Order: sequence, then structure tokens, then C-alpha cells
Amino acid sequence: MRILAAFLLLLSTAFAQEPVRYTVRFPAPYTHYLEVTASVPAGKPAVDLFMAVWTPGSYLVREYARNVEAFRARDAQGRELAWEKTRKNRWRVQAAGATRIEVSYKVYAREMSVQGNWVDSTFAMLNGAPNFMTLAGAEKRPYEVKLELPAAWKKSISGMKEGPSPNTWLAADFDELLDCPIYAGSAPIYEFAVEGKKHYLVNEGESPTWDGPASARDVAKIVAEYSRQWGGLPYDKYVFFNMLTGGGGLEHKNSTWLGSSPWAYGNNQDTPPGGSAQGGPRRPSRQGWLGLVSHEYVHLWNVKRLRPVELGPFDYENENYTRSLWLAEGVTSYYGPLALRRAGLSSQAQFLRALSGAIAQLQNTPGRLVTPVESSSYNAWIGLYRANENSPNVTISYYTKGAVVGLLLDAKIQKATGGAKSLDDAMRIAYQRYGGARGYTPRQFRDVCNEVAGTDLAAFFHNALETTEELDYTEMLDWYGLRFRPDPARGAPRLLTGISTSSSSPGRIVISGLRRGTPAYDAGFNVDDEILAVNGYRVRPEQWPSHLENYKPGATVEVLLARRGKLMTLSLPLVADKPHAWTLEPRADASPDQKARLKAWLRE
Repeated sequence: MRILAAFLLLLSTAFAQEPVRYTVRFPAPYTHYLEVTASVPAGKPAVDLFMAVWTPGSYLVREYARNVEAFRARDAQGRELAWEKTRKNRWRVQAAGATRIEVSYKVYAREMSVQGNWVDSTFAMLNGAPNFMTLAGAEKRPYEVKLELPAAWKKSISGMKEGPSPNTWLAADFDELLDCPIYAGSAPIYEFAVEGKKHYLVNEGESPTWDGPASARDVAKIVAEYSRQWGGLPYDKYVFFNMLTGGGGLEHKNSTWLGSSPWAYGNNQDTPPGGSAQGGPRRPSRQGWLGLVSHEYVHLWNVKRLRPVELGPFDYENENYTRSLWLAEGVTSYYGPLALRRAGLSSQAQFLRALSGAIAQLQNTPGRLVTPVESSSYNAWIGLYRANENSPNVTISYYTKGAVVGLLLDAKIQKATGGAKSLDDAMRIAYQRYGGARGYTPRQFRDVCNEVAGTDLAAFFHNALETTEELDYTEMLDWYGLRFRPDPARGAPRLLTGISTSSSSPGRIVISGLRRGTPAYDAGFNVDDEILAVNGYRVRPEQWPSHLENYKPGATVEVLLARRGKLMTLSLPLVADKPHAWTLEPRADASPDQKARLKAWLRE
């Protein structure tokens, strides 16, 4: 009996490891459709298949099953099997005991976003979650994906392992399958090696001004800098999918999907800082693109391997909540520009300008005084990706405040240890202890920082993460010998209205945002109001808001506006804005020790 039981156990284990095999075809790619055929182990009277409703790194339920159509199921002999939809993302197939069944379906793929799916006549860029359904409860099986490419497409590439035949990719389990995008097309691919590991830069949409080899050399410098910081490269190969078709970025374990302008690398102007999941750089520039690369690449450690305990194993059918996105995304946003400076890809002034932008964004967002950053993280599923015009009044981005908290935490650790240790050390130790399958709790990460600093940082963490108290920049400024540059003298005082206007309505002045506690907010102005005149004089878009400079602070003007087609007049008090001095610069009287600490921080 023991021998028989052992044999049956061995047989069941072997059966459990049978792979799910997908064949992906593009019979008419200009229609934006792909066709998937999946060969699925069964062995039961009925099997349930499901699709993920979200993709890791993007905290929003995206309902990928909405793009699936023409679902069919057959047995090994090609006989049709009955099936029914049991949930929005589940299909139950009556397998009738067949050991393996085949399901087929079409996917509409016309979402050019890093969380989405794209197919057209020239190329395909595919995420796993929008395309691949699997057996419910059997996510640990191996997976195989074979692509049948149109004749005009030259190759495919993925972070997955190559299979036994061309354009075939292998994943150890469902997590890996969903974490490895696939590109297919004819884009130039630049290969380079760092520490003997292969890296690929896929430049789909490369413009005449984009220097492909030079961009690959710059990416190699970023890779080398992070390898130094973290102590090596934890993969065999890495793919940068550089889709020059729009903004954004999303991290993966052995790759990243980058979205930018095809003209960015030819423009070396500065760009205002912004997190990748907030839409990428706000105007195309080389610095903006390099910052996006840096941000997404460091995620392969911070998030993909060193992760909050709540983010794994994933529940792909429901939200996965965590209070640690200030660390997972925000501290990543701190390291993005820092690594560029350390790699020699930006100047000290450019780095300080990036930090200044994050600080200014934080300090000018009323929601910082309403919602703690840990709460902002927990609410990511209903907050950041579903923001509206009132969001800045009630919450703060965990990217923005997390980056500033990372800046202050780094300086605090350095000061506590006399410059012997830094946040780099805390991140490495956390990675060694909690990387991989374990994950960290908020308490565990705080304990690591306390250990590295040699002092209790509980008060700092409580105030910075759990409350809406203003952050204190004094210690950081003093440690590095920095200051906030005073506002230059102005001939006319700057006026505060609280009104933001939209550029999406040419020829019109349409209010797109109102900041809480400002004159326009308190006077009853609304989003979508169209401003027509001030004190009886027509005001055109190019004259707003400079027209208000004709009046002195303390005056009140009558603003004619249209609200849902109805004309009305509101009184707007004009108030002098308080100077905003959030631009970092080295102090002219910085001591030799302060200058040395600044250089050590930036590896200069």
C-alpha cells in the first residue's frame, strides 16, 4: 500500500506540473485584435478559468476581461464543450473528465498604456494580465507562450526564458507570466552587458533625433550605478521596453515598460519632476527620460524583490492593500534623480532642482494637511488612479511625499551615524532580510532603519507617515549645507487666486481646479466655470491671469463667468501670495564639513 500511495503521489505531482500552453496569433493586426488558444490541463468534470482584474505595480482594478470575446472550449478531439460565465472574469467549462482541454478567445488590444495592451499593423506590446487566463487555484503551474508573428515582424522579446522554438517563452508560474511583457515587431534593439549580464533596450518608434547607441550607453551607466548601490544584479537578463509612443512607466521583475516621446532624447532641457505612474515627464526631455528609466529600473529591487508583505502572493481578482507605498514608490522617486547624479548623467543643479520640485509640489498641495501618506497609500485603489479636481485638496501623492520623506530619512541616518551610514545601508539590509518571497511589515522596515541609525526614529516615522504634521527640513538643510533660495524681489506682488485653468479648451478660460482655502475657492467659483470678463472688460486666454496684475492686492474684482451656459458674476478678492521658497541651493557660507557631506552624498 505504501508503494502504491507513493506512486500515486508522484503521479499526481507530475500531473500538477503540466504546463498551460498558449499560442498567440495576429491574423489581422491592423484591427487591434490578437487571438489566443490555450491548452489547459483538466481532469475534472468542470474547470474554472479566470483572468486577472489588475496588474502588479498599478493599483487599480482595470477589468481586463471586458476586452475578451469569441470564447470557445473543446476537448482533445475537437468536440465543443459547454461553458458559462460565472463572474465578470471567470469561465466554467464542462470538461467531462478530459485530461486536457483547449480554449480559444480574441482580445481587443488598443490601449497604449503601460498597464494595457497594444496591437497594430507594425508591432504588438503585450502585458500578461490582459491576455492570459488560467486555471483557478493552479497559478503555480509552468506556462509556455508561443507567438505566431505576421510576416513583416522580425522578432519577439521578453524577460521570460526562451523556449525550445523561436518566439516561444517560458514562465515558471502565473506570477512570472503576468510580470513579463512581450514585444513583437521590428524595432531596433540595442544589446549591452553590465557585469556579464545581458541587457536589451527596445526602441519602438525611434525618431531621427533619437541616438539609439548613446541612449543604450546612458542606460548602462544607470544599471552600473544601481548595481554598485545594491551589491550586484539579481537576474540573468533585463529588457527595457522603450515605447516611444506616450508617457508612463511600469516595473517588472526582469524588465520595464517605458513610455516617452520619440523626441525626448534629442532634448536635454530640464523637466519638472514627476513619478512614473503619474504619467511620466511633463515635457519631453533627455533628463525626463533618464529619470523615468532610473525610477523604473530601481524598482527591480525596491518593490519587485524587496516588497511590502501585503504585495505577495498576489490576489489577482481583488485589491491588495498596503500602507507602504510611500516606501515602495516614494523612496524609489527619491533614488531616481539621485542615481542619475551619482552616475554622472545630471549636474548637481539638476539634481537639486528635481528635489526642489518634489518639495514644492508637496508644500503646495492642501491635501498634505488632510491625509497622512500611509493612508494615501492604503487608498491608492480609489485615490491616485481615480483622481479628480478635488483630489489635491484632500490627499497627497505617496510618490511625492514618499520621495521627500526618503530625502529627510537619508539625512537623518547620516547625521545619527556621523556620515558612516545612510539610507542606502538600510535598503540593502532590508533587501537581504526581507527580499524575495518574504516581504516586510512596516514595523520591520522601521526597525532596520533604527538599527542602521543606532537610534530610535519612532517619532520621525510617526510624524512623517501617520500624521499630517508639516515636515521639518532643518536637519537635512544643515547636514548638507543647503538652503531654500529666497524669492527674488518682484516689482509687483504675485496674486493668489487658487484657480487652475485647462488648456484643452482653445480660445476659452475654463477652470480645471480650485485649491482649498484660496480666494476663488471661498468665493464660490466652480470647476468648469468659463471666465469671460473682469470688471466689465473682456479677458482672453492669453491675458489670464496676467490681467489681474492691473489691480493691487486688497482690491476686489467682479468676474463674469458662464456656468453650464448661464451668465453670472462673482466677486473675487485679490490677495498677495506669500513667497514660496522651495528651491534648494548650496549655502554660500557652507562649512568644509557640510561641503564634504554634500559631495559624499552625491558621490562627487
